[in-house]
Amino acid sequence: MAILLFLKSFLIGLSIAAPVGPIGLLCIQRTLSHGARIGFISGLGAATADACYGALGAFGIGAITRAFVALATPLALAGALFLAWMGLKMLRATPPERAASVGDPVLALPAFASVFLLTLSNPLTILSFVAIFATLSGGEPLSGADGGLMVLGVFCGSALWWLTLCLAVSRVRHRLGVRAMQWIDRGAGVCLLGFAAWQLVRVIAN
Repeated sequence: MAILLFLKSFLIGLSIAAPVGPIGLLCIQRTLSHGARIGFISGLGAATADACYGALGAFGIGAITRAFVALATPLALAGALFLAWMGLKMLRATPPERAASVGDPVLALPAFASVFLLTLSNPLTILSFVAIFATLSGGEPLSGADGGLMVLGVFCGSALWWLTLCLAVSRVRHRLGVRAMQWIDRGAGVCLLGFAAWQLVRVIAN
């Protein structure tokens, strides 16, 4: 039973991480610019945020869940502005700046933190986890062991996706020249600005 619960949660984490969006785009761009290590560390930021939201859903921490949902609009606005800032930063990046930072260990913490905070800026994800985990548990309260197992499954599923993606992308990294990398940075920057604009429109519409 425990293995089945873990596998179900694992697939949930994998399915939540897999759709291509701003987080996936960031991980791909960072893998191409800085290598698979930094790309995967960025992905771990998303996996950790998913696990945090999963914990709220698994253990039914109502007060915290309601607080995050109440802050949905300001958090979404902050996330949109953060996306826009990163998009502009990519548009302004030059090959020498990128090359100088490859392998820089200082990049690891900012890479993790930026994606972690960006993923947390979508608090309505909690509602998805609450609904999914309620279905898995049959509407019954979860024990500490079962809840922890479900959170671990979500984290492992999400982390596996980011590891697979970054390793796959890194295989073509060294085949790209400086000019190609510059166009990739610019394309990623434009896409992130597009995601930011779309999120701002959603905030204003609501």
